[in-house]
Amino acid sequence: MSLSLIGIIFVQSFFINNSLENERKNFTRSVKRSLSFVSRAIEDYEYRDYFMKLRPYLNDDNKANSEIIKQLFIATEDDISNKTIVHRNTVLEERFKVPSLFFEIDADSFNISKLYSERVTEVYNNTNIDGVKRINPETRLREYSSLGALEMQMWEDALKTILKDIPVYRRITTKHVETLLKRELKDEGIDLDFEFAIYDDDLATKIQTQNFEKTEDAYGVYVFLDANKESSYKLYVDFPERKKYLYSSIIWMIVLSILFTAIILLAYAGAIYQLIRQRQISQIKTDFINNMTHEFKTPIATINLALDSIRNPKIINDQEKVKRYLGMIKEENKRMHAQVENVLRISKLDKNELNISKERLELHELIEDAITHVELIVEDRKGYVKTHLKADKSSVLANETHFTNVLVNILDNAIKYSDDAPKIDVYTENAGNNIIVKIVDQGNGMPKAVAKRVFEKFYREHTGNVHNVKGHGLGLAYVKRIVEDHQGHISVESEKGKGSTFIIKMPLIS
Repeated sequence: MSLSLIGIIFVQSFFINNSLENERKNFTRSVKRSLSFVSRAIEDYEYRDYFMKLRPYLNDDNKANSEIIKQLFIATEDDISNKTIVHRNTVLEERFKVPSLFFEIDADSFNISKLYSERVTEVYNNTNIDGVKRINPETRLREYSSLGALEMQMWEDALKTILKDIPVYRRITTKHVETLLKRELKDEGIDLDFEFAIYDDDLATKIQTQNFEKTEDAYGVYVFLDANKESSYKLYVDFPERKKYLYSSIIWMIVLSILFTAIILLAYAGAIYQLIRQRQISQIKTDFINNMTHEFKTPIATINLALDSIRNPKIINDQEKVKRYLGMIKEENKRMHAQVENVLRISKLDKNELNISKERLELHELIEDAITHVELIVEDRKGYVKTHLKADKSSVLANETHFTNVLVNILDNAIKYSDDAPKIDVYTENAGNNIIVKIVDQGNGMPKAVAKRVFEKFYREHTGNVHNVKGHGLGLAYVKRIVEDHQGHISVESEKGKGSTFIIKMPLIS
């Protein structure tokens, strides 16, 4: 069970860690893709911005210097139709002078070129008159078109070269970069606060948010690439709450995993506890049976010996000896009956079948009465029981018989567990609306581990097979149940070899 439980926890931990790693990779992939789009969008925006500034200078009203860059002639003879077809393709360059104010460069103006393609197709008829070949023009087709892709690339490369030395804060604004980042990240499904900055060769520029700090977790992409796809500018983005965001994506899986693992752990711990508890109960019951057997052996043996003696012809006619043996049989029978009654009494308490009626009583009187039950035994062993009844109020709601039995049980234990002459002191005092009773002995005492369990049913301190003290572990269990039934509380303080102190706290009645 332990190995299986450890294996389940390990597998779940591995699975959660693997899921988290996958989420981290997906997040990184989405961020890098967004940054790539942002980088391209920044360049496109800059290009479109300056192109719109140039457009007024490229209209038809603006005079341009034109020249032929290259001409291509292709002439073909069509023998079937007796025609000559001439193709001519001319690349024309139009040069414009444009002010440089919006480029913020040193020159007053600069020239830009716009390329066009002129395609002309001419068809001639071939005629032979008097053996002389003549060519007569028949049709002429002229087409003009802008060299779009080539022209665009040429302008773009030119602009990149011109803008390369302009400070980055004049090329883009922080707000614009933030807007682009938000848009692209949202398209990738990332709705998370971020900080960003553009660095120029590892030096921060003015384009950055207030709280940005460059860390190892920041994502970067080059911006403002030149014609050679190189740049000294790099855009960094950091997500302060990235870990929280990643964990939030698998939080329910983690919560459910922890919940079910906790349930399994509790069930497992409960099973182990019950196994240990059953083992302890089994041991306690075994000890109880051994103790009861030991205690029943003596009275049974005494009864058997008394009966055998009575059956002896020499004794059966001796009335005094017969009465003596019958008295012994009766006393031993009462002893066994009392032990059985203790067991039944505890059983009734467990089932709440023991009817305990309560009345107003003086606790001091109950203490004095309980002492009278044991004083002869104490005197016989040369000991004492002293009272220190200092409580001003001692009226309690209690059952006289059962509460007297409680006090007698505690006093009897103090006597039994004193190897020397028993020395017992009984104290009372008031504490608020309660009365405290302390029964202090100077007997053998008990270890703290035993003191914690001394009120458990059937529990007795293990002493091997030595039964130097009679009992079956029911007395103090009965005491605890009766005190609690009276809305009181009982505890014990003890140390091995230094005696014990039983403390009873009972509510007073006015």
